[in-house]
Amino acid sequence: MEDLKERIKGGVEYIRGRTEFVPELGIILGTGLGGLAEDIEVETAISYEYIPFFPVSTVESHFGRLLFGTLSGKKVVAMQGRFHYYEGYTMQKITYPVRVMKELGAQILLVSNACGGLNPNFKSGDIMVISDHINLLGDNPLRGKNDESLGPRFPDMYNCYDKDLLALAEEVALELGIKLQKGVYVAVAGPNLETAAEYRFLRRIGADVVGMSTVPEVIVARHQGMKVLGFSVITDMGLPDALKPTSLEDVIQTAKLAEPNLKKIMVKVIEKIKI
Repeated sequence: MEDLKERIKGGVEYIRGRTEFVPELGIILGTGLGGLAEDIEVETAISYEYIPFFPVSTVESHFGRLLFGTLSGKKVVAMQGRFHYYEGYTMQKITYPVRVMKELGAQILLVSNACGGLNPNFKSGDIMVISDHINLLGDNPLRGKNDESLGPRFPDMYNCYDKDLLALAEEVALELGIKLQKGVYVAVAGPNLETAAEYRFLRRIGADVVGMSTVPEVIVARHQGMKVLGFSVITDMGLPDALKPTSLEDVIQTAKLAEPNLKKIMVKVIEKIKI
């Protein structure tokens, strides 16, 4: 854990050598929200490869830059591209950027992802605000010795996805006339998609959508006391009795179609968030 603190310090010191910008919000621009980067009035952009201890994304459609700037009147730091367990990174490496964002000043984390739909009332192209999650990754970023200066040994996941922020997202979607689903996100290791039997199992344990990201970052954000708001773009449906072949190209195309509505919601939510 002492090594982790040193790594956080190293990353922050490098960034502070490039900018004195102090963000209020941290944003992870996952699949379905990458275009939000265009709306940020960027003051400084830093490639991940130059930041000490930062991983580098190996996934198509994920850029690798940390953006500092203003969005909807708020100071933000945005990850333009994220990391996944299936890429071979440890949980600590995946969540390291969230540690750095908190140390830089961010108090709230906004995150998005692409996912497969499990709830038969959902459809491909829907946007879902995350109300809760299930961790089936088989690992946890808090495993190992804990440092109380970073967060408690046994952090409570009550209000994991902040209820006030969730209500704000629903209010904004209603104002904009955009349909917004609400439900539980389950994270699995991937990178393969699920079998019909697995989709059936995940639905039975209470999941509405399934994906391969988000949960590690959220756990670390809550460990640090950050509030969290998460969104999922449903890019395909995992209905066991009506499965169809799915490709990465299909996922990206569906995410792009849903992106304008998710951008509208996010921009308005950020404008209304009280820091």
